[in-house]
Amino acid sequence: MSAFVASVTFLALISATFLGAVLVWSIFFPSRRLWPTGRVTPFTQIKIWSPTVAIFAAASLVGIIEWNALDWPGWLRFGVGLPLILAGNLIVWRAVFGIDMDATSGARSHLKTDGLYRYSRNPQYLADMGILIGWAVLSASPSAWIIAAGGFAALALAPFAEEPWLEDVYGEAYRCYRNRVPRFLGWPGWGVPSR
Repeated sequence: MSAFVASVTFLALISATFLGAVLVWSIFFPSRRLWPTGRVTPFTQIKIWSPTVAIFAAASLVGIIEWNALDWPGWLRFGVGLPLILAGNLIVWRAVFGIDMDATSGARSHLKTDGLYRYSRNPQYLADMGILIGWAVLSASPSAWIIAAGGFAALALAPFAEEPWLEDVYGEAYRCYRNRVPRFLGWPGWGVPSR
């Protein structure tokens, strides 16, 4: 690992740690939550989007620099990684436009329960995790895997910070939705969804 790749990886992990800290704070101190805030301001945009973009950009950069350093076969990289990236992007952008960019950025909006939200309460986080893992597989870069793991961990925390806020805002409608649809992935009505 070159000094440059090590520095980029370190900065990405700092970004993932910052994002994780914001989410953990919001989980344990919901009355003083940092995410979601219920409204979009320049500060909330910087606070959430800067580390998120840094994680994805760093993973992309080190993945290109260390392209196939793990010497994985093309069938695995392109057969698993590329479909995860493509499906993840299709899902995340469809979900973003389904609820609008402000709601994606933590603004209060309407409760979205149709479309992709019939199968997952958090399709955007799930898709972003798939993109990160897909890129790590496709690039076969050890540093991209490290960054993807940090980003994955932060994204996996996000629903635990967000869902209590959704319950506060939408009340019984959200509780019914939560009881019907799994946190990450599933088919409505399959077993008992995760809470």
